[in-house]
Amino acid sequence: MKSWIILFCVVFSQVECIQDFPALDDIRTKTPSYRQADTVKELIRRLIGPRSSDFDVTVDPTIGVTNKDTFKLVNVGNRVLISGTTGVAAAWGFYYYLSQYCNCHVSWGGDQVSIPVQLPKLPSGGVTVTSNDRFRYYQNVCTVSYSFAWYNWTQWEREIDWMVLNGINFALAFNGQEAIWQRVYLKMGFTQAEIDDHFGGPAFLAWFRMGNLRGWGGPLPQSWHVQQVSLQHKILQRMRDFGMVPILPAFNGDVPNALTRLYPNAKVTHLSDWGGFNSTYCCTLLLDLNDPLFKTIGKAFLDEYIKEFGTDHVYNTDTFNEMSPPSGDPAYLSGAGKAVYNALTAADPRAVWVMQGWLFLGTGFWTAERVKAFVTAVPLGKMIILDLFSEVQPQYKRLQSYFGQPFIWCMLHNFGGTMSLYGSVNSVNTGPFFARSLANSTMIGTGLSMEGINQNYVMYEFMLENAWRSKPRNIINWVQNYSMRRYGSFDSDITYAWKKLMGSAYNCTKGGYEDHGPEVIISRPRLYHPIQPAVWYDPKDVFIAWDHFIHAANKFQSSKLFKYDLVDLTRQSLNLLSISLYHSMIEAYNKKNFSLFLQSSESLLTLLLDLDDLLATDEHFLLGRWLESAKSLATNERERQLYEYNARNQITLWGPSGNILDYASKQWAGLVEGYYYPRWQKFVTELLHQWNDTFNEKQFNYDVFKYVEEPFTFSRSLYPTVPTGHQIDVATKLYKRYRPMATTELSSLFNHLAHTSDSWARLKEKLLYVKVSGMEFMLG
Repeated sequence: MKSWIILFCVVFSQVECIQDFPALDDIRTKTPSYRQADTVKELIRRLIGPRSSDFDVTVDPTIGVTNKDTFKLVNVGNRVLISGTTGVAAAWGFYYYLSQYCNCHVSWGGDQVSIPVQLPKLPSGGVTVTSNDRFRYYQNVCTVSYSFAWYNWTQWEREIDWMVLNGINFALAFNGQEAIWQRVYLKMGFTQAEIDDHFGGPAFLAWFRMGNLRGWGGPLPQSWHVQQVSLQHKILQRMRDFGMVPILPAFNGDVPNALTRLYPNAKVTHLSDWGGFNSTYCCTLLLDLNDPLFKTIGKAFLDEYIKEFGTDHVYNTDTFNEMSPPSGDPAYLSGAGKAVYNALTAADPRAVWVMQGWLFLGTGFWTAERVKAFVTAVPLGKMIILDLFSEVQPQYKRLQSYFGQPFIWCMLHNFGGTMSLYGSVNSVNTGPFFARSLANSTMIGTGLSMEGINQNYVMYEFMLENAWRSKPRNIINWVQNYSMRRYGSFDSDITYAWKKLMGSAYNCTKGGYEDHGPEVIISRPRLYHPIQPAVWYDPKDVFIAWDHFIHAANKFQSSKLFKYDLVDLTRQSLNLLSISLYHSMIEAYNKKNFSLFLQSSESLLTLLLDLDDLLATDEHFLLGRWLESAKSLATNERERQLYEYNARNQITLWGPSGNILDYASKQWAGLVEGYYYPRWQKFVTELLHQWNDTFNEKQFNYDVFKYVEEPFTFSRSLYPTVPTGHQIDVATKLYKRYRPMATTELSSLFNHLAHTSDSWARLKEKLLYVKVSGMEFMLG
């Protein structure tokens, strides 16, 4: 039996954190209970329409344990009464009933809310659930750019509904801050041009805010500021109406370069280069945290922000993100921590500082001594640390529960919003219980800290349940119930498929695969140092899961979520098959096996076009939606061009010259055919041109950037925003075409493709004539 099954039996005792933090008592909702209850009722109406009359909601802070959330469910006649300590708790209780009693499911990819005609009965006396911790946290500072950059109010309303249904009560709310900074900087004497040079573009604001870069993707139009301020008011109002606690932004020391014009004696340093950006965009100016001006600017920003939006007394700021401080002296670091906190309390004496613990990972700089000096400079309980990557690289144990400061156990899981199947389910299953059980643990919550959403939803639902589960779960039983909720009924094929996936792709236990990349398809092609995709599992398990999904497909013709998952699983299967084709092509080139090279390269290019056809069948995999969402926020043609460029650049070059190339890659219809395919086509063509010479990879990199990658970012080509084709039909066709590759010789597959592929005909339309050793041939 595999070890991941054995681990189900590990049980951690529920140990209350010894540490108590009265300083956190200010972090609670100020919204009247009746308003919270009404807001939950409105959510229920949005989600289930007329069936909302089957539910009633009350909010009563006295029904539960202090500093935790509780909900109670009872039958009253044919209806269900939901009571919660907050609106969040009540919404959470509603979804608990839907998922645990009605087999319903709400997710980023869609909903399955087929509620039985007669509501299922609860146990006599009802059901009471209390959260394990004080907080359920949501977002990464990067999520606002990788996923929410172009969100309008309709999308934000849906996202906030999803948050509270899952019990999230503590979330970042970052919109509109550049508008506030503009006001502050203009009052200080900066010119508009100096401010424009400082702000990053809409798709890159996360890294501007952390001080990693400046100006890239900008300038921000004034219409952007107006829109974002209006949007932030709606976001904060809705969060507060639910009883959530929004986390607002604060000053981290990053300032415009022109600060020295206004304050020539200010103590400043240029931070080191980040991401290989040139001097136009890199090396932002950092105001020394111990300079008195730091407190002045920090207070001015918060004063203006609170005046505009109000406050819940919780603020996030991250200094030294992925950059080392100018000094490692513990005294300096202690002073830096005090300075940030003092800037907060100068504006809000009840302020609590929330910081990402990401800076403590992967560097020799942040020794235990230095971390202790930095975090203990803030009064205990006045800093909350997000242990950002707890499922893979937890820091709370190394740092003794952050030397007494409260922390939140977070699942990071995703980088850049990429889409490969991935998870560390065993760690997520046991990690929070272990962290709570440590002596003197200061854990106060669980959280989701992914860089991008809309991928691998199974891992997020699994993690979210840690907020109320009393012990680790039997993963096999859990995923069977998950699939029933997600698709609306039980199916043995689907249960077996998910069992295979949870024991393979979703059970990464090997080090070195934390960022689960790269993939062949989305990587810039190369001959030397071939691409080595991250595959920590037996691909056979994914192919077997694919078998069972296809076998069950007819039963789930009407399930949107099944069809979404079928497309996603087929996408992953094609990615796995691309590895064999790529390495066969490289080996054939190195051995000068001309016929095998042609077969391998043509088959790889065909697979790319087939993948694009597959992705085009589902609305969640369309490039056009991302681009049109960006353009929809523009008020004139110049803004449309700027926003579209931002949207295209982030998911491809990520910088002016491919600085963080393909980090935020997406496997979307339109992007595959319009960007990845031409890149691979050019690679194959250049290898053929240089068949009898040494391949010049440096020249290829230059050419593919100049003729494929950069032109794509400036292109204004339109892409569909509605799907074409049927998910099951296309997935089944590709299954019949490609599944044999997993069990037969590659040469058999080539012959099969040459005679059956629809995409083969399209490939032949893009003919390239190449001479090798005097022989002329054509290649798509």
